[in-house]
Amino acid sequence: MDVKIGAIDTCKPPHNDVGCLPTTNAVTIHTPNVPFTSPESTLGRHIARRLVQVGITDIFGVPGDFNLTLLDHLIAEHGLNFVGCCNELNAGYAADGYARARGVGACVVTFTVGGLSVLNAIAGAYSENLPLICIVGGPNSNDYGTNRVLHHTIGLPDFSQELRCFQTITCYQAVVNNLEDAHEMIDTAISTSLKESKPVYISISCNLPGIPHPTFSREPVPFCISPRLSNKMGLEAAVEAAAEFLNKAVKPVIVGGPKMRVAKARDAFVELANASGYAVAVMPSAKGMVPEHHPHFIGTYWGAVSTAFCAEIVESADAYLFAGPIFNDYSSVGYSLLLKKEKAIIVQPDRVTIANGPAFGCVLMRDFLVALAKRLKHNPTAHENYRRIYVPEGHPVKCEPKEALRVNILFEHIQRMLSGDTAVIAETGDSWFNCQKLKLPKGCGYEFQMQYGSIGWSVGATVGYAQAAQEKRVLAFIGDGSFQVTAQDISTMLQCGQRTIIFLINNGGYTIEVEIHDGPYNVIKNWNYTGLVDAIHNGQGKCWTTKVRCEEELVEAIETATEAKKDSLCFIEVIVHKDDTSKELLEWGSRVSAANSRPPNPQ
Repeated sequence: MDVKIGAIDTCKPPHNDVGCLPTTNAVTIHTPNVPFTSPESTLGRHIARRLVQVGITDIFGVPGDFNLTLLDHLIAEHGLNFVGCCNELNAGYAADGYARARGVGACVVTFTVGGLSVLNAIAGAYSENLPLICIVGGPNSNDYGTNRVLHHTIGLPDFSQELRCFQTITCYQAVVNNLEDAHEMIDTAISTSLKESKPVYISISCNLPGIPHPTFSREPVPFCISPRLSNKMGLEAAVEAAAEFLNKAVKPVIVGGPKMRVAKARDAFVELANASGYAVAVMPSAKGMVPEHHPHFIGTYWGAVSTAFCAEIVESADAYLFAGPIFNDYSSVGYSLLLKKEKAIIVQPDRVTIANGPAFGCVLMRDFLVALAKRLKHNPTAHENYRRIYVPEGHPVKCEPKEALRVNILFEHIQRMLSGDTAVIAETGDSWFNCQKLKLPKGCGYEFQMQYGSIGWSVGATVGYAQAAQEKRVLAFIGDGSFQVTAQDISTMLQCGQRTIIFLINNGGYTIEVEIHDGPYNVIKNWNYTGLVDAIHNGQGKCWTTKVRCEEELVEAIETATEAKKDSLCFIEVIVHKDDTSKELLEWGSRVSAANSRPPNPQ
């Protein structure tokens, strides 16, 4: 299902005619005036109300002297909860995870020391096309334009360093240092984030949040963002060309990609799959965006490390439609995919390219897929071929009593834990490959960060996702190396009363990097991970930890976590051999290593 974002989804055109502007307003808002002298007619309360209106009920951050007054106004807003994180990086990751579940997220930090700390998380959200509102408490408005040197800076009377850093990883930047245009800048920033599905940066001078101003004297009217529309003639031409191309094919397939999220085209993709009868696959970073219980679903297309029999069907097809793909070195397994451009239709969020031939701009993916579904002949040939060659997966060799636990045995038990009431968060590393093989039941969430691939992302993202989707129990799979980067925010999970189950895979190092290029730097110092979590717990909140070394202990741990401790944060440290990796990582690592080590082209 495509995620709805707050109140803005109430503002839709009254008909579905592509290319036609709405003739009437969808919603009429009646709001009373707020007296100008009211403590609510301030910049701080305005931005708080805006966040609530777009669907944000939790904002993640770290207090600092430049944002303290702003925080007072944010927490005063009914329906907005401040979640304090242990550092700004994790606050940004939490806003990322929150945006994945809720459709938009927000974080608030202090000037420069906080802003530069959160940069890595904002860059990741940009790469993953997530609407994220990053708010920074900035210098006093009187200090702009002076020659003063402030703390939290690099010692120069130039306050633009932070802004310049954010310019390349956000789609809009607003520096609010006067009240006259604050209303416009804030509203433009938030609406731009929603329209572009990218992060934005808002800096607010520390002396402004509590000052009343006439522009804030009315309750803000909820956003009614103008819908993007396809060019009607372009859409018709694109559908005509694509239908002719696909209807001539003998065994076409369709493959879902990660940009279906930003295009809000997941439901349209399923509609196309239902109408066409084609075999349906997903790219690895789109796992969870297509229902895996669909009758024509054949698995993950990831080149040499695809789901069994999936690559054979996709790469032998005489036509394939990719909806929202990203072909990078990781998703292409070191640029080794056996695809041919002349067989491919590439559908991006607002553009369609047919093989080596025509391209059509200003055509929205959602509109295109829905219209194409009505023009295609039903053709299940590729799926029938898949059924002929498909051999059910075997089961891993059964463990002997008290035998050291193997990762394939672990994930056999994880598969049984999944339901529509769970969500999977997979950390960068071998968890990518092991979790990719899980079969997701209807309604089960799934998230990982493939494009940016920042180790440690999952701890903060789990905080945010669990906070946004409290009806689900999150299962997070984190390697020991990644956990060491961001472990502190286990504290925030406890503070929020979250009931996540964390499987900490302890294999003594950076396993994914070992398979790309090994060296002594990939070995890390072992921690007493359960002891660390117990120390963070410190008797406050509900928390249960255990170590497992064999299948018997794993079965007992899962039973405890899902029954007696079902309302607690559960931390299960799984101790496995350092060389116990998925076969997919071994294959993928060698191909990515080859791509990384290509010699320079001749000059």
